[in-house]
Amino acid sequence: MKINLRNLNDGYLLALLSAAAVLRKEEQIKIILEILKKRNTAARKVYESLLQTYLFAGYPSAIESLKHFAAYFTAPAASSEKNVFDFSARGETNCRKIYGEKYEKLISNIGGISPDLSDWLVCEGYGKVLGRRGLSLMERELCVISILTVTKFENQLYSHINGGVRLGLNLNEIEKVIKNVDLLGKRSLSGFGLKVLNNYRERKKGAVNKTPVE
Repeated sequence: MKINLRNLNDGYLLALLSAAAVLRKEEQIKIILEILKKRNTAARKVYESLLQTYLFAGYPSAIESLKHFAAYFTAPAASSEKNVFDFSARGETNCRKIYGEKYEKLISNIGGISPDLSDWLVCEGYGKVLGRRGLSLMERELCVISILTVTKFENQLYSHINGGVRLGLNLNEIEKVIKNVDLLGKRSLSGFGLKVLNNYRERKKGAVNKTPVE
């Protein structure tokens, strides 16, 4: 069944907007922004969806997409949050929500590759950016799943699918977000994401069906 862009709710549209931004799909960015503007969607939500893309596609990408945002919305005032210690504490809390019991292993693994990246993941990623007001962590996860689907980072997408489920998203919602990215081009963009999602489903099914060792 063909997906109608205008029938998507705000959460799905913001996720799709995020994917369009990292792919630099300018026409689609404009169309989605126009729909959100006509709906009177809160400017803060739209702004935050685009601002956080710098974590995944860099400053140039975020700047270009926010230029389009400025044609439809007024940017909110700059955040007054500056305390790096608050960012670190908030980042650890959010990261634990996403990774659960695997948090320590995540930090250890990344620290083994780069201690700096390990620190930045918590402070910069989950604290300063993904912990900002304006979008819930669940809404941000939908955007991240959409981004990682089109940028094709398998391990990270799998982790964020699992994280989204930990936050309360159901797999049908996640599947919808992944399928929606096909609206961004003539060729299918969702195939990679659906493969990762199916892999997640199979692993979880196997874990549930496994007979406990007594």
